[in-house]
Formats: sequence, C-alpha cells, structure tokens
Amino acid sequence: MIEDLRWFGFDWQEGPDCGGPFGPYSQSERRPFYAAALEKLRERGFVYPCTCSRKDIRDAASAPNAGDDEGPIYPGTCRPEGDKWQVASLRSEASARQASDMKSGPSIVSPVTCHVSRPANWRFRVPDGETISFTDGNYGEQKFVAGKDFGDFVVWRHDDVPAYQLACVVDDAAMQITEVVRGADLLLSTARQILLYRALGLTPPVFYHCALMLDEKGKRLAKRHDALSLRALRERGETPESLRRF
Repeated sequence: MIEDLRWFGFDWQEGPDCGGPFGPYSQSERRPFYAAALEKLRERGFVYPCTCSRKDIRDAASAPNAGDDEGPIYPGTCRPEGDKWQVASLRSEASARQASDMKSGPSIVSPVTCHVSRPANWRFRVPDGETISFTDGNYGEQKFVAGKDFGDFVVWRHDDVPAYQLACVVDDAAMQITEVVRGADLLLSTARQILLYRALGLTPPVFYHCALMLDEKGKRLAKRHDALSLRALRERGETPESLRRF
C-alpha cells in the first residue's frame, strides 16, 4: 500500500516507513493506548459487556436497519436497565486482572464474559434521542439522532481486539490530528466517534468527507467486492498523471 501511494505521488512526513514523534505507527503496537481508553470508558460507565452475535442482532424483530456498514441497529438485548448502571463490579474485575498481569508483564485490559458459554463484546451506550451534530468541510451541517440513526456500538470485540471506532479516535487524539479527510461512507461513524471523544474528555478534529469513487455499476470501490485497486491500474499501464486527471 505504501509503495502504491508513493508511486501515485503522495508524500508524508510521519508513518510506519519513516517514523515520527507520535509513534508507534502500527496499530498492533498501540494496544496499551486502546486498553487504557477502554478502562476509562468502563470506569465512567459508558460501556457494557454484550454477548449478542451478529446473527442475534439480525434476527431480532425490533432491530431496524442502520445506514452504514455497522448493520442493523443494536436492539439493546444486553443493555443495562435505567439511565445509569453499576460499574463497581467492572472496576473490581479490572483491578483483579491488573494485579495478576503485573506479575507477568504490562497491564492490558481485556473483555470479560457476560455468560460462561459465550465471550463478550464491549458496547458503548449512546444517549438515546440526543442529536449529534457537526459541520463537515464538504457536506456542511450534519445531524444524526442517537438511538434512531445508530445504536449502541462495539468498541472492543469479543476476540480481544479493539474495534475501529475506538482505535481511530484514540490514535487521532494521541497523534494530535486536527483534520480528518475520508470517504462519505463514514459520515455516520463520525457521530459515533464524537460521542467517544466526549466520553474520553478529548477534543475532536474537524472533518471533511469526500464523495466515493464508484465502478461502472454505481457501486463504491471496496476491498470486500474485490474492486479494481491502484496496484491493478498500475500493472495495467496507467500512469499517476492519467489517474489524477480521472
């Protein structure tokens, strides 16, 4: 990917290939950052363990369809009742794990399980009915209603890996990113991430979402569709100049 971007004409001052003041630049090396953020969310009561599978959510009769790649809106099956919930047990569980981990190495927070039979994701509880608004540099004012346009979302997966929403917020904040430029398919994700910035006490950057490139059928180019890649265009004989004009 780095090779293809260099060929296309991009240049950058920081990254996994050239270092910089905010490393490491490989997410696999940044796990302590994500674990610390998860622990903060747990201590503040913003997240809860959830054992629902994707199939469980799809099969839920009350689950409306969301407008992005997150799939159906989570129906709240594992969501604690009331406006607030007890987090003392979570703190106790985390403290016990940290004490144990100190004997063998750095303290890393991992998900617990709600039930013995199935591992749990950690979900962020959104403020139902609240309108999350922001001004996009390209599309202008954006408004999304929590609980209607998107529901409680996963921040830490049951396989002990941080989810995209949490990882990108933690990375951008730690690396002092001031402007995020990305595809329009992530407009709704921006609302989720603004909630994470707020819960973690961080200042969000400004956002600029670009229109997506589409194929001849009007479908957005994506890895999951085995879409035509920059590498394939390069191997076909296209030049960076012709692609930039296109």
